[in-house]
Amino acid sequence: MNSPIAEQAGHAPKVGFVSLGCPKALTDSELILTQLSAEGYQTSKTFQGADLVIVNTCGFIDDAVKESLDTIGEALAENGKVIVTGCLGARQSDNGSNLVSDIHPSVLAVTGPHATQEVMDAVHRHLPKLHDPFLDLVPPQGIKLTPKHYAYLKISEGCNHRCTFCIIPSMRGDLVSRPVGDVLAEAARLFEGGVKELLVVSQDTSAYGVDVQYRTGFWNGRPVKSKLLDLVRELGVLARAHGAWVRLHYVYPYPHVDDIIPLMAEGLCLPYLDVPFQHSHPDVLKRMKRPASGEKNLERLLRWRDMCPDVVIRSTFIAGFPGETEAEFEHLLTFLSEAQIDRAGCFAYSPVKGATANDIPGMLPAALREERRARFMAVAESISTAKLQKRVGATLQVLVDAAPGMGKKGGIGRSYADAPEIDGVVRLLPPQKISKTLKVGEFTKARVVGAEGHDLVALPV
Repeated sequence: MNSPIAEQAGHAPKVGFVSLGCPKALTDSELILTQLSAEGYQTSKTFQGADLVIVNTCGFIDDAVKESLDTIGEALAENGKVIVTGCLGARQSDNGSNLVSDIHPSVLAVTGPHATQEVMDAVHRHLPKLHDPFLDLVPPQGIKLTPKHYAYLKISEGCNHRCTFCIIPSMRGDLVSRPVGDVLAEAARLFEGGVKELLVVSQDTSAYGVDVQYRTGFWNGRPVKSKLLDLVRELGVLARAHGAWVRLHYVYPYPHVDDIIPLMAEGLCLPYLDVPFQHSHPDVLKRMKRPASGEKNLERLLRWRDMCPDVVIRSTFIAGFPGETEAEFEHLLTFLSEAQIDRAGCFAYSPVKGATANDIPGMLPAALREERRARFMAVAESISTAKLQKRVGATLQVLVDAAPGMGKKGGIGRSYADAPEIDGVVRLLPPQKISKTLKVGEFTKARVVGAEGHDLVALPV
């Protein structure tokens, strides 16, 4: 779109504004005017002196409807460029079409109430803001502290559980799920900004939407439920269009997680689950006040692997929880061996100020807690080593994280089994083909030739 005359001349674009109706509409007007001002737009006191006009309408009673329609008509007559928002914008004619558009078909855009962003989107389309040498340096996806090719996407805040070892709810409150449309819009911006791996995070990813009773939202004009299954499916479609990955973290093992596994088998989501089991023994889980049916976790894991044999499970555990007996700890080791957790981390229980677990009888000596952690990790590492050895000879898709000199001397990357910072890496050897190069943020195929500790060694092909 060509810039308007005001912008070409270097003058701030001017917007006329009329606010009708109740105090709730007035606060909507304030939000829009604040955003206009923040972006460098000026306001005009007359219709003729504006580059376009916004009319915030009322649609409650007949007199208010007439006043709003008359004002829109006056603005169109004196200016010609009008954006309509507010309650009247949400009303339909008897035939089901939009009332405002039917009566005034030449308006530029119509939105309902409390639609600041939609109004601003319409303003940007028809009256682009002046270039701001400071604000316009900020990319659409915002400032990120991660490398350009991967980013974290938080889908909710807080947690409804009251695990006895955790104080997060006291700091972050109960679960509050983000609107599904907002989550998907952010994901789209991230993918468009070059992100090749989206890591979905929250305190309890599986519970997404519970607080709003899985309310239906909208994305690209389509209804989408605020439910993990629907969200992951939509994220997967977005990711596929950009040749990117979606990885799930902090997934509690609720039964409905079973529904996510087929999406992994279809390639809409990485076959990787970060599941914080914490323990296996029912009595310990009860003392921890852990959600879900802990005693069925082994059965659930086996079912997941039947549905998607490539699925990789990462988890964290606590050794030496107050009251933990040797038999309960041995139960944990047996579970670990039977479950064949691909990536397992373990913490020796440490009292946290404010955690109710501190009051549970049977606090174990620090040395015993640490000794159990070490025993756990010995088993976990033997499982991980054996699983990595089985990958030797396989060809994997690897996302390149580091590639000095375009990878001529090799580089560092990660497979679908490796989340950044917490799992192992794929150490890439120098390519044998002179024409083969590696670039950070891009994928390469690599054949696994060895395993070293928690890492794989692979040759780019």
